[in-house]
Amino acid sequence: MQLSRSHATLIGCIAPICWGMSVPFVRLVSEHIGQPGGMILLCGLACVILACIFGCPRHSHFSGKYLFFGLTTAVACEICFTWALALSGGGTQTAEAGMVNYLWPCLTMVFAVIFNGQKAKWWIVFGFISCIYGVCTVLSGPGGFDFMAMARNMESNPACYLFALGSALSWAAYSSITRALSHGANPVVLIFFINTCVFIAMAAAGVGEPMHIDLEGGVVVAVAAVVMGLAYALWTIGMMNGNMTVLAVVSYFTPVLSCIFCWMFLGAELSANFWKGVGFVVAGSLICWASTVFAKPKA
Repeated sequence: MQLSRSHATLIGCIAPICWGMSVPFVRLVSEHIGQPGGMILLCGLACVILACIFGCPRHSHFSGKYLFFGLTTAVACEICFTWALALSGGGTQTAEAGMVNYLWPCLTMVFAVIFNGQKAKWWIVFGFISCIYGVCTVLSGPGGFDFMAMARNMESNPACYLFALGSALSWAAYSSITRALSHGANPVVLIFFINTCVFIAMAAAGVGEPMHIDLEGGVVVAVAAVVMGLAYALWTIGMMNGNMTVLAVVSYFTPVLSCIFCWMFLGAELSANFWKGVGFVVAGSLICWASTVFAKPKA
């Protein structure tokens, strides 16, 4: 059945809700089952869900360059994202790592300008600065922006924040490469399959902790797989048939939803200063996006 543009847009708008939920649920999977064992189950189940929706991809649909560069950056993003959340020291730090990861919308626009020839207004710089300031404010704690407080916070768990930054950079690179080399092919099933294989290899090499699963852990990983699988599926449907402008704007509010869900499911303690930082990140992302929308097209 062919969806109308409005229906496809509405479906796509649900994806950011699922993405927001993915941050606390990936953390819960690590808590209940362990890392990388939990991600083997999560990515494997999500891969099956997506294969049922989109079918199995054919190798011939992708160029060799895209298979190497595109899938490498996508898998790197998933590895960095999940390890950042697994290494975080509780609900509040999980929310902080999530905010560092949500530099990706801003970075995606910057990468598009640098590498893809995307035109942008000069005030994209203000959007970028707003995002960086917002993340620094989040990491400074409840006392407001303070460089030394931010440094102490990051020093307490540097791997968590470095992995989160790596996730943002990897996803921005993946988006740039996909735009240039994918030619409209949908690689999401292949990405989750490779993710599963990588986490299996990690487990076989003795990386992380042994898998331990019970009924509660099984429910958590099943819900997490559905959430992540649906996020990619709904977003793909929306982008293929819906209003891309509306979807882009809605997606930039994912950090807000992520923080709300971290508070709900992980008991994260989020100060007024934290929400101020979130506001700067969202505003900066929207400024970066608007700078490309209002730019003059190439002659």
